[in-house]
Amino acid sequence: MAYTMTNFKTKKALKEALKSGAEIEVFQPGPFGPDVKDGECGLEGPHYPAPHTWYASAVVRGGKVVSVK
Repeated sequence: MAYTMTNFKTKKALKEALKSGAEIEVFQPGPFGPDVKDGECGLEGPHYPAPHTWYASAVVRGGKVVSVK
């Protein structure tokens, strides 16, 4: 699972930002990051230590989100 650099409180806010043309960078905390490989990845938010209230499947290219489901 990865996080977006912006701490979106909802998946809807993430989708709206992407739709408006914002560049949304991603990172993976812990021993497997910080880079996220190109392709599909899971996103979660808001950031730890807050409880995660949303999850999304995203396509990443060059460290940036290009689409979200």
